[in-house]
Amino acid sequence: MTVDPHLLDDLEWRGLIAHSTDLDALREALTAGSVRFYVGFDPTAPSLHMGNLVQILTARRLQLAGHTPFALVGGATGMIGDPRDSGERTLNSLDTVKDWVQRVRSQIEPYLSFDGDNAATMVNNYDWTASLSTIDFLRDIGKHFPVNRMLARDVVKSRLEAGISYTEFSYILLQSMDFLELYRQYGVTLQFGGSDQWGNLTGGVELIRRADAGKAHAFATPLITKTDGTKYGKTEGGALWLDPDMMSPYAFHQFWLNAEDAKVVELLKVFTFLSREEIEDLAAQTEAEPFRRAGQKALADEVTTLVHGPAETEQAKAAAAALFGGGDLADLNPGTLGAALREAGAVKAAPGTPYVDLLVESGLVKSKGEARRTITEGGAYLNNERVTDPDLVPGPEHLVAGGWLVLRRGKRNLAGVEIG
Repeated sequence: MTVDPHLLDDLEWRGLIAHSTDLDALREALTAGSVRFYVGFDPTAPSLHMGNLVQILTARRLQLAGHTPFALVGGATGMIGDPRDSGERTLNSLDTVKDWVQRVRSQIEPYLSFDGDNAATMVNNYDWTASLSTIDFLRDIGKHFPVNRMLARDVVKSRLEAGISYTEFSYILLQSMDFLELYRQYGVTLQFGGSDQWGNLTGGVELIRRADAGKAHAFATPLITKTDGTKYGKTEGGALWLDPDMMSPYAFHQFWLNAEDAKVVELLKVFTFLSREEIEDLAAQTEAEPFRRAGQKALADEVTTLVHGPAETEQAKAAAAALFGGGDLADLNPGTLGAALREAGAVKAAPGTPYVDLLVESGLVKSKGEARRTITEGGAYLNNERVTDPDLVPGPEHLVAGGWLVLRRGKRNLAGVEIG
């Protein structure tokens, strides 16, 4: 199998190598032939998110360069969950985890090829963990893990005072055992993951060395943060979900469209397959004319297409344009329009509510008097049509997308009203 000798250079240029075991040895392995590698995903929620997307796309980069992926869904590790700084996880039931395993599998599969010389393989660590006895686990795996080194892990140290259960404390043994199992069964010699997983990644490399005198590699991708160092999220404390039912394609597109100028080039490198030349051109455009948001537009289109497909990308762009008078609202998919209005800010109202009351209830104005002045001054719109009658009562003929009214004050202040 021919491999791309420039893969590691590209990963480094894209900023995707935060940590690694011996980099020279990794480079030698990646240029010598097709390396079998794995990346794991724990089903601790019904959907993957932005952080997982970094790993999915990195796996795709390695496969496109000629290497062989093993995508692991953690039916066993998902029952426990990796320890967090914030405190003990809530343990989910076996049925819940099984359902989430299937959801996660279906989200990973479209990004990898399961045909050809370096076809991907999907595995579930529940298959080799469920029947393992406690005695065998402690004798064959636990004996290779010095407790002093486990206690030295940052996440463990941060939890020692408040308390950490033996369940979460032992997570590193399970993930390391996964690497050993894949090494033995399939010859997998490389694992990667997020930099918050670095202790688990090196634990697997060390276990292979101790248990089988084997040689393995690992690298970690950086955590993606905003310019102030905080994690990205749809809202404060929320995740950027890949499931369209948990985050609409419109909201997903808008998230990337609103990327900070200082971060857009970094995000283009990590989350798109645009070439170096294309990204450098967008970087130059962003620096010279940031108001045109060329980098953000390319980023939003590329990532939304990767995750949700080109049709949803076009719908999201059409919805954004139509909401502000750049298209026909009637041409939009009702689901897309509804999602866009909820994202912009939406309220519910009863049929027969006067337009001036709707302006107040939607928060576009503070009072009926201000609403009437807005109408008189020509700044009030309903479904992109200027409202001139202060006594207008919208009727069924005004509804779009099965029950919505689109209100606007001026050019940029928008709200949706769901009638019912």
